[in-house]
Amino acid sequence: MNTEFFIAKRITGMRTGRQKISRPTIRIAIAGVAIGLAVMILTVAIVRGFQYSIRDKVEGFNADIEINNYDNNSSYEPLPVSIRQPFVANLEKLRGVRHIQVYATKIGIIKTKTNNEGVLLKGVSNNYDWSFIKRNLVKGRIIAPGDSAPASGIVISKTIASDLNADTGSKLFIYFITKTKNPDRYGHYGYEQRVRTFFVRGIYSSGLDDFDRQFVFVDLGQIQKLNFWTPDQAGGFEILCSNFSDVDKVEDEANKLIGRDLIAESIKKIDSAIFSWLDLQNINAAIILALMAIVSAIAMISALIVLILENTSLIGLLKALGAANGSVRKIFLINGAYLILLGMLWGNLAGLSLCYLQGHYGIVKLPQETYYVSQVPVYMNWKYVLAINGGSFITCMLMLVFPSYIISRISPARTLKYN
Repeated sequence: MNTEFFIAKRITGMRTGRQKISRPTIRIAIAGVAIGLAVMILTVAIVRGFQYSIRDKVEGFNADIEINNYDNNSSYEPLPVSIRQPFVANLEKLRGVRHIQVYATKIGIIKTKTNNEGVLLKGVSNNYDWSFIKRNLVKGRIIAPGDSAPASGIVISKTIASDLNADTGSKLFIYFITKTKNPDRYGHYGYEQRVRTFFVRGIYSSGLDDFDRQFVFVDLGQIQKLNFWTPDQAGGFEILCSNFSDVDKVEDEANKLIGRDLIAESIKKIDSAIFSWLDLQNINAAIILALMAIVSAIAMISALIVLILENTSLIGLLKALGAANGSVRKIFLINGAYLILLGMLWGNLAGLSLCYLQGHYGIVKLPQETYYVSQVPVYMNWKYVLAINGGSFITCMLMLVFPSYIISRISPARTLKYN
């Protein structure tokens, strides 16, 4: 057996119960490491869970990448583009592209006897990915866009339904301002008010109040008729990526394929304010991780100093027998590493258990109107766990190196003189 390891095990005596050092010091050090690691795991899990939950909701409304007319990419009512584009087949072959769908948007006002509500209609076709809306559907069903006659169904949010006192089956009148079908004799188009009747088929609730108050889903054919478009025209294309990390790469590749008249923009640019806000959460997480690492390291430094001071006679004896300062320091660093690992074991058990309970049972609830989620979201994978454990262990060990130099100042002559 390695000499330093053997002596370190004897000094600690944690397993045999014959330790010389005070038990409270060791227990406080282990608890400090355990609590620090558990808090770090929970911090990363909650921050990542919150970011992914909000991102998933924003993606559910706007997809990962949108392709629109270049001159009107920032408008809610862009110029139409042809659905039959030659680049679609090439886009579908790009690595990271999961699905491509067409859509169009139009601003309207829902009027009832008691209230008015400004909304953004999102027209979707029969190949639209309804997975997000289905996950958040609280009543009714989704609509089934038709290939010939546009469906009159509409899917609204719970917020809008509450404001309008509407329910599934309710009839809604939506008013629009549209260009006239034909120009006047001078070639100028006028504007006219038009109204359409819709029936509520489904009600959803995403928790993002700004989006819930804005988006309603209708058949793409309705918007095509309102804008006097042909059946092969739409407002643009939406690209859904297999992995969010592929968004930037797919955006660049898409812009190379679609030509100069169109532009592809990722959700990061379209909703830049939201994603900038989410990125700020990483700063909060980094501050908490740093503080917890410092707390754990201070607890271990205190324990190591107590170990050294209570074993000065042993240090003097080892030096008198010819042990080098480095060898003696290694003994106490091994001791410190053992305590760190023990604390990390308990910290992992506590942190991962709390993450599991919250993820599966949603014990801690949140007001959704304030936090956009109904319960504290958690997300954790083994990469994060390994990174937190590895970083914590390395930080604590590095912090123990400097206190261990106290050993070099202990004189064998003085320590053995009083023993």
